[in-house]
Order: sequence, then C-alpha cells, then structure tokens
Amino acid sequence: MRFAKPALTVEQQVELLEKRGMAIPDRTRAAHYLTHINYYRLRAYWLPFEEQAGDGSHRFRAGTSFEDALTLYLFDRKLRLMLMDAIERVEVAVRTRWAHVLALRYGPHAYLRGEIFQEAWKYRRCLEGLTEEIARSHETFIDHYRTTYSEPELPPLWAACEVMSFGQLSKWLENLKYRADQKEIAAPYGLDPMVLGSFLHHLTHIRNLCAHHSRLWNRRLTFTMRLPRNPRHIVGWFNPAAERNLYNTLVMLTYLLGVIAPHSSWKGRLKTLMAECPKAHPSAMGFPTEWEKLQVWK
Repeated sequence: MRFAKPALTVEQQVELLEKRGMAIPDRTRAAHYLTHINYYRLRAYWLPFEEQAGDGSHRFRAGTSFEDALTLYLFDRKLRLMLMDAIERVEVAVRTRWAHVLALRYGPHAYLRGEIFQEAWKYRRCLEGLTEEIARSHETFIDHYRTTYSEPELPPLWAACEVMSFGQLSKWLENLKYRADQKEIAAPYGLDPMVLGSFLHHLTHIRNLCAHHSRLWNRRLTFTMRLPRNPRHIVGWFNPAAERNLYNTLVMLTYLLGVIAPHSSWKGRLKTLMAECPKAHPSAMGFPTEWEKLQVWK
C-alpha cells in the first residue's frame, strides 16, 4: 500500500478533528497549539478518547474536547520534568558513591585497573567512551588536570566520573568484578546490587524518553526493572502486575529520594500533580487501586 496522504494546514487539522467528533469551542486556541506542537505528538494524548466507527474509521467518543488531549499533554510534560529532577539526584548520588568506593579501595585512578572489571571487552568499550568524553570536556577541573599533570594522562576517578553519562555509569557498575565492591556501593540505599544495577539501566531508558520529550503517561516501557526483595518493608509498595508501566519507577525513585534527600518535597509534588489532573488516570501508569493508602505515598 502506497502512502498517499497529503500534508494538512493547521486549519485543515482543526477541521479534521471536528469532523471526527472532537469539540473545539476555541478554534484559534487549538490552532495556536497545533502550530507549536506537532499534530502527531498531540495525537498520542487523544488516542484514549477514540473509538472505531462501523465503517472502520476512528471517531472521538461523545463529549471529547481538544482540552482533554491538551490537559493530558501538559500533565505528561510536568511529569517528565519531575522525573528529570529525581533522576538527576539519583545519578549524582550513585556516581559519587561509585567513585568514592573504588578510589578508596583501588586508588585515585581505579578505573584504569582493568582487573577489577569482569568482561575485558566491556571494560575497553567503557574506557574508550569515557576517554572520549574527557577529551571533549572543557570543564575547569579537567582543563586544570591537563595543564598541571602529565601522568597518568587521564584525571582521577572523582574528576572523570563527573563527565560520565548516566548510560556509561550504568555500564561501569554492571561490569564490576567483585561482589564486595558492588555491595559497598549499594549499601547506603539498602538494595541488593543487582536490583540497583537493574534500576539504573532502567532509568537510562526513562531518562532518554524524558530527554526526547516522549510520552510517559500510559506508555508500555521497553526496559523493565528488577523488583527488590529487601528491605522487606518496601516490597509491598510495588505492583508486579504493572512491570511495563511507570508506577514501579516512581516508587523506586520515591524510596531512593527518601535516602538521598530525606527533606525533598518531590513525593508531595508528584501527588499534587496527580490530584490536579484526574483525566490522567493512575491506572494508565500502573498504579494499583487505593494506592494512596500505601505507606510509600503517606
């Protein structure tokens, strides 16, 4: 089948939505948003309001308005910004812990010691990636090292880790050889190293979705996370039946922020956001029924 749909003007897009049954009382307002937000980006937020007609076409359920889709879009945007805030705190904390533990155990340039990592080819790839990041960096502390020291060529771990991407950090952690090192890094968070590593890998996927402004609400996630068995008191907070939804991610972030930033208002702001947008039904993100009663949200 050859694609033959023509491009539509913004005005034609508005007309098409109205023809399919969407209420648009303020056509100028709708045209403004469609001018600045791609039709297909917004389409993901009005899909839940569509139903299939008898002739096979898709129409909107009675009572659907343009504001319904726009409200979900704005909710999702705020949710992404909140997640970026939380992910930043987790990334900085784990990166700091990784550098601190390895530097104390193996010296300032611990990451140059290939023998403390499992897979040689993974180690080479990680080191190549980090070396490239350092070469591109013009951070003051990197420039200072270059102009002050000639050997080793690369800076100490506590400086190198600061130009490391989140994805790189996840791979360096995953490839550590010794269980004792893994456990020491994960110790402040009370998590099994395998659970922490799985979550960090999962978070790189979430972070990429946020960075590319992709939809999170009602999304089926590609990379899942391993649910913890310890600490015992948090096990019941998760929803194993919703492993490909966002809920478990939010629970783990809430738990980790409680350790990293115990006075953070992040959880309260998330609950406020949920309350302000009832159209963004929690079940679409994997929230269980009566989720507000769980201790994690109190």
